[in-house]
Amino acid sequence: MPAIHRNPAAQNRTQAHTQACPCSAPRRQLLLCALPALAAALLPLAAQAQPDHWPSRAVRMVVPYTPGGGTDAVARQISERVGTLNKWTVVVDNKPGAGGNIGLDAVAKSAPDGYTFGMGQTANLAINPALLPSMPFNPRTDLIPVALVAAQPTVLVVPQESPWKSVQDLVKAAKADPGGIRQGLASTGTVGHLAGEMLAFKAGIQVLNVPYKGAAPAVTDLLGKQTHYMFGTPQAVYPLLKGGKLRALAVTSAKRLPILPEVPTVAESGYAGFEAVDWKLIVAPKGTPAAIVQKMNTAVNAALQQPAVQQQLQAEGSTALGGSIQDAAQYLLKEQTDWAALIRDAKIRLE
Repeated sequence: MPAIHRNPAAQNRTQAHTQACPCSAPRRQLLLCALPALAAALLPLAAQAQPDHWPSRAVRMVVPYTPGGGTDAVARQISERVGTLNKWTVVVDNKPGAGGNIGLDAVAKSAPDGYTFGMGQTANLAINPALLPSMPFNPRTDLIPVALVAAQPTVLVVPQESPWKSVQDLVKAAKADPGGIRQGLASTGTVGHLAGEMLAFKAGIQVLNVPYKGAAPAVTDLLGKQTHYMFGTPQAVYPLLKGGKLRALAVTSAKRLPILPEVPTVAESGYAGFEAVDWKLIVAPKGTPAAIVQKMNTAVNAALQQPAVQQQLQAEGSTALGGSIQDAAQYLLKEQTDWAALIRDAKIRLE
């Protein structure tokens, strides 16, 4: 075997470095032994950030409202379809409170690893930021839009015995009695509330808002003639419309509702451009990998194409939306801008 020749000077330098370096040989051995364990600990985190391996566990869909409501129903329907079509596990997590702000705040503060999404909507993403003095999160900077899901208008209704047969009748009565006409609100800060404020602003009328803690008591008092009209969701008022207890004067969407084809839009009733809809839009924490966001967008669009999903949405008075991530971002920005302008120009305040 050939002899191995070492340079004595180089060997001396190496020994001197070993003695001077704080990382002594035993310490270096300890660090080298620890590296495999450290790599093993970091490996799952690295895998989570890799879109090719996503999802490797259950994905959480935060619903910022109680179970059983309209937003919850849509979220569960879409989550179930997304999970079934892609063989993913999508778990709905209800976090209600503060008009939806608590749930979306939890999403905004979650790790941007692709395992937390939220079902946002008009109130907590577009109305609340302009209406409330402060928010626990910033919808424009703390969340990113993933996919539009569906939109649902409100329905302007009066008791069946009301003399009003149109929006013009209501406006005429309100102008004749400023502040004497009472509008029932299922809650403040909702699309129904803001739709009423929009009509009052555009028509130049003054009405008395009567807020309630939910649609059920608001409808009950409307039927009892404690209020004169309200803008209610199709789920809240449609059965009573079919039962002949309420009369619909208009819907707040740009087009007529398939389930109420005979009812005109507010725009058709003399207020061009009037539109107030409760849309649903899936969001994720800022910093979520773009490839994962795209995967979820694609999955949601596929779910919305399912006939059963479209039929269920139509039955409740909603319209499937869908579209690209860019479509969702543009839609959200326009809605935020439009609602902020109305709140500012109409000087809307929570009392």
